[in-house]
This record gives sequence, structure tokens and C-alpha cells, in this order.
Amino acid sequence: MTTPVDVKPDGDRDLVLCRIIDAPRENVFAALANPEKLKQWWAPRPWATPIAEYDFRSGGASRIVMEGPNGERFDRPGVFLEVVPNEKVVFTDAYAKPWEPREKSFMTAVLTFEDAGAGKTKYTAHVFHPTVADREQHEKMGFHGGWAICADQLEEVARA
Repeated sequence: MTTPVDVKPDGDRDLVLCRIIDAPRENVFAALANPEKLKQWWAPRPWATPIAEYDFRSGGASRIVMEGPNGERFDRPGVFLEVVPNEKVVFTDAYAKPWEPREKSFMTAVLTFEDAGAGKTKYTAHVFHPTVADREQHEKMGFHGGWAICADQLEEVARA
């Protein structure tokens, strides 16, 4: 199970989750870079990720679909703004595909991977929202609990 690290958001529209993952950062990054691996951890169980299609590079398009146990479905197209192997991934749903703006954006996320010694990784997910209301909605949707579950699932995949 991942170890929580206390990190405060920069502003009132941000959410942050930081964990120490017991796996090397190359493995943690690979679990994000590979769509088949991503499907195993992206949605907090009992949710699932049946579709993960993306061009994993700066400027590459993505489509990730999460499905809930009661038929809920979140279909999120987006774009990778920056991909730095084993260090950082920045993605947003502000674009449906490169560079076609969506009418309404929900978030931009910056994921960082830092060496934490002894084959461990400091994983930080910093999520920026267009408005305070969007951030509040994301919290109500279960950001803290859901993203923590996903970090634990990410660790499982990265250690396999």
C-alpha cells in the first residue's frame, strides 16, 4: 500500500495527491505509458477502464473511458501537453483532440515521478480546475479517496 505524503495545493482551484510508491519510477511511468497497464489501475475498483487509447507523447491525443458498477460512464477525450519519460506527464481535457478546444474543460493534471530512494517513487498528482466550483465537484466525486485507491492500484501494477 502506498504511503501518503502531505502536500498542500497551490490555490483554491487545485487538488493534490502525493504518495510514495514501492516501485522504481521507470515502472511507475511505464504503468501510465502502456494503455493495457493503465486499464488495470486508472479507475478505483469496482470501477473499470475498458477503453484507453492514446498517443503517448507531447501533443498526442487520448481517450480514456471509465465505467462504474451501476452503468455510470465517463468518456474523457484529451491531449497530453507534456510527456517527459520517467519524470512528468501533463494532460488536459481542454482539447477533444489536438488542438480542437472543447466547449468546457474540467481539469488539467500534472503527474510527477521522483526517485524516493530504495527503489521507490514519489508520485504527485496535481490537478488544476478552471473554477472553484469544478474543484469542489471533483472533491464531491471522491477525488481524495478515489485517486488514493488508484495510487495503490498503480503500485500493484508497477510492482508486477
